[in-house]
Amino acid sequence: MDASPILFVLNQAGFETAEDVAKRFSTARIHGLAGRVPTADTQFNETVEHLQLLFRSGHPIVGFCASGILIRALAPLLTDKRNEPPVIAVSEDGSSIVPLLGGHRGANELARILAKSLGGHAAITTAGDVRLGIALDVPPKGWQLANPDDAKPVMAELLSGATLRIEGSAEWLEEANLPVSDDAAITLASTELPDEGGPTRLVYHPLKYAVGVGCARHCEPEELIELVETCLAEADIAKGAIACVATIDLKADEDAMNALAAHLDVPLRLYSAEELQRETPRLKNPSNVVFKEVGCHGVSEGAALASSGAFGTLVFEKRKTENATCAIARAPQPIDPQTVGRSRGHLSVVGIGPGKDEWRTPEASRLIAEATDVVGYSLYLDIVEKHLTGKTRHDFPLGAEEDRVRFALEEAGKGKNVALISSGDAGIYAMGTLVYELLHRNAEFGGVSDAAKRVSITNAPGISAMQACSARIGAPLGHDFCAISLSDLLTPWEAIEQRLKAAAEGDFVIAFYNPVSKRRRTQLAAAREILLQHRPETTPVVLGTNLGRPDETLRVTSLDKLEVDDVDMLTTVLVGSSNSRAIMKGDGSIFVYTPRGYAKRIDAPKSGDGALQQDNAATKETT
Repeated sequence: MDASPILFVLNQAGFETAEDVAKRFSTARIHGLAGRVPTADTQFNETVEHLQLLFRSGHPIVGFCASGILIRALAPLLTDKRNEPPVIAVSEDGSSIVPLLGGHRGANELARILAKSLGGHAAITTAGDVRLGIALDVPPKGWQLANPDDAKPVMAELLSGATLRIEGSAEWLEEANLPVSDDAAITLASTELPDEGGPTRLVYHPLKYAVGVGCARHCEPEELIELVETCLAEADIAKGAIACVATIDLKADEDAMNALAAHLDVPLRLYSAEELQRETPRLKNPSNVVFKEVGCHGVSEGAALASSGAFGTLVFEKRKTENATCAIARAPQPIDPQTVGRSRGHLSVVGIGPGKDEWRTPEASRLIAEATDVVGYSLYLDIVEKHLTGKTRHDFPLGAEEDRVRFALEEAGKGKNVALISSGDAGIYAMGTLVYELLHRNAEFGGVSDAAKRVSITNAPGISAMQACSARIGAPLGHDFCAISLSDLLTPWEAIEQRLKAAAEGDFVIAFYNPVSKRRRTQLAAAREILLQHRPETTPVVLGTNLGRPDETLRVTSLDKLEVDDVDMLTTVLVGSSNSRAIMKGDGSIFVYTPRGYAKRIDAPKSGDGALQQDNAATKETT
């Protein structure tokens, strides 16, 4: 379960109870309905949309409201109960706590904690929890159910009065209050051996085994998977008893390693050569050849033993194929894979959009929620500050782009889950391109470490400033358009000027990024003069500042009246084509659009008439 549930509040009465919970759980964040809960950490305007956004992002939700509100909002999203986050309804006074979804994914446990904290009653309705005192479909940490699809019919029989017998040794089953009988037809078996189970036989495997592997560069995944499958079969070890796949960190980005971990559905854990070298006294097959190549005397045996702990034993010695090796070690107690070795490390390049929560994609919200560390320009981190509770925040000043990207990659290279935050879309004049540039560079040209180059990367798209500006004012990007940055910090002005002329001659709608700065005050004016040579003076220009934020402003002017002083560093400038139109509606508001030719240009304005027209319907109403 996510350690930071969202406390969802619709009025002041619910807020007072939520605030009491937030004081006791420091990582909880209160989301309140705008206008009714003004002091909430985060405010929202649309109840259903916001609930669905949180649910899609995987956030546990504690709603201080009627359960029906949560049910109606989330019902269209319900698919697989195994992947749904916990959802709990709490009465406004805190007297009733009802887990609605995700009972076995943390909701029941959280409900009990909330009930104890608030002095209320946890209305646990999950039949297994209530009648049996145990959830047979979700074994405790360190165990895995081999046949989860059979759990439902087995539990149904038990709830109808059937008895069971316990086979093997599992304290958590023996200590549970279960109806045991020696001649029962239902069996709960705990074993390390392969056993598929069945409709009357639930099989539980303790996660006591670590599979250590090594391989040549670009080894085919099928070769490694087949080798491991063969070793497990010969050792008579159940796949469900495997806690992790382990190897040397040099192989973190190897396709075969990641494919094997995915095939076994277990984490990939990594060790440095120094860490594996410490296991040399326990190796059965130390190799000087391996030591010369990677700095330790054994990868597969060393990684398996390191993962099994000081009291672990090698139960299957190194087996080789042409390009791969495998060894298996057993620990006396279940292995927690999160405590052995380290993970590959992951970097999420996240575009948060212009600023509004509603303009941030569910994927972006999920990646931020999953990250342990967040890196970014201070202003951008401030925008999502309420979503960073419990995370390590790394702020960088404006202009330190390469420093922050390098830092994010190197932190991910240490095995962390890092989110690199950009405004808008990270791939449009933002951090995305620099991530891949640093990965491409060699070390002598300012690249990153080998560990950083081996991290996995997710590049999450976001709503760009030009999209937000266009949507706010109408549809000026409705026909061919381009984006040009006017910053000459990294691109010579001569190159920018050439692109301006080409875009002007091509009659593209143009989105200007970085139009001005404190020291750059001439480029926008120069761009205006170039454009005026190819399109009417009355061409509509849209100026969007602080888009999606409380102090957002939108202005429509014409190309000849565009002034540098009207623009700052937080302004997006959209310059229409010769066909773009600015139309005033009857209420005095203005929309801008660029026609695509649906009307066959029958009513197209004459050259120079596009800047500001009255809507025909509005004109008729006022004459």
